[in-house]
Amino acid sequence: MSAGHLIIATFIVAAGAMVQGSMGFGLNVVGAPLLVLVDPRFVPGPTLVAAFVLTICVYLRDRGSVDRTGFWWIFAGRIPGSIAAAFLVTALPPRGIAFALSGIVLLAVVVSVAGWRVKRTPPNLAAGGLISGVFSTLSSVGGPPIAMLYQDASGSELRGTLAAVFAIGALVSIGLLAAVGHFAVREINLSLGLLPGVFIGFALSRFANRYLDRRSLRGPVLALCAVSAVAAVVRYAL
Repeated sequence: MSAGHLIIATFIVAAGAMVQGSMGFGLNVVGAPLLVLVDPRFVPGPTLVAAFVLTICVYLRDRGSVDRTGFWWIFAGRIPGSIAAAFLVTALPPRGIAFALSGIVLLAVVVSVAGWRVKRTPPNLAAGGLISGVFSTLSSVGGPPIAMLYQDASGSELRGTLAAVFAIGALVSIGLLAAVGHFAVREINLSLGLLPGVFIGFALSRFANRYLDRRSLRGPVLALCAVSAVAAVVRYAL
């Protein structure tokens, strides 16, 4: 990979990490479709590592606001979803993963724009965890299903709960990818290249989340998600 590609990837990850550090999710919703354009090998393993490191940082900052009951229901659903998706990864080529990622992001955008609200009942939390586990392991984008459940929560509760779920969930997904041969030395090296962007974005989010809430960023983030997802589809369709 060229130095130019690495600089672009760092900028993308820093922007996504700043959004997630402020809103609770967004690193891989914003960053993964763009990283696929730089190098499809960034998805899903290396982007999961970046998400894991970032969520640890966010959790340590917002751990006092975690919805602990919701966390366990989500986690109960996320494990079987992650296992199922790990086997799907072995059957999909990079182009298939890119298309899946784009479809996931576009679906999340449509649902968010439609204003659909889902109550945080135990069955819904477990179902959200199941879908998140599939999405995260398949494409590293596991945030939208859970964020929809917490879209009316306070910023600190949303950030803390998502960070707790994603930290453990990402670790499980990485382990499953390694078990099926899709996370090895190459993916480790690519992951290390993304970490500077993670730390830069998290540092910036400490200032951004003092002034920005989820609603103020909602429109621009959804627009960027849609544009980047369509761009990924166009690239692999040609």
